[in-house]
Amino acid sequence: MISVVLVDDHAVVRSGIRLLLDRQEDIEVIGEAGNAKDALFRARALKPDVILLDVVMPGESGIDVLPRLLEESPETKVLVLSMQDDPSYVREAFAAGAQGYVLKEAADEEVVSAVREIAKGGRYVHPTLGARMVAAEAEERAAADADPLSERERDVLRLLALGHTNQEIAEKLYISVRTAESHRAHTRAELVRYALSHGLLTDDAS
Repeated sequence: MISVVLVDDHAVVRSGIRLLLDRQEDIEVIGEAGNAKDALFRARALKPDVILLDVVMPGESGIDVLPRLLEESPETKVLVLSMQDDPSYVREAFAAGAQGYVLKEAADEEVVSAVREIAKGGRYVHPTLGARMVAAEAEERAAADADPLSERERDVLRLLALGHTNQEIAEKLYISVRTAESHRAHTRAELVRYALSHGLLTDDAS
């Protein structure tokens, strides 16, 4: 039997999910909470298999309290319940320790499937959200591969390739000489080639 604690600040939402889960032969709702403080208490006292955790709550958000829930009950798996379908929210939830992410508008069957999946140690993300995450990460990797330098590193590189000393670079960019030096990860020749290939030397540096 999978034991579940529901955490949502709306009693109507909790009631609806409870009815859904209690209809399952292998799932039992053993507690509810309407805020982060009560959620911590339930996690400590009940040690559920799964916590269904709302993101937006009064006071402390679900994402903020998530790591502490896992401290109170390390074996518990957390399934985040959210209205946000942005991949960045999904990444944030997983980074905080969540095992699953389900939209509040999801079909009943999906919520049940997600609970079962993470209870057995798996992870769950709605297929559409998962596809968006993959696409977003691919775009970020492509951008990083195309130009692995930060904006500040580009500024340092441009001035360095045009012949400025570390002291001059530091003065122009209002940074320390040590910081300017730290950006010189390659030889001057390599930096010049990079600058030329990326069109960084088209303007006068003065």
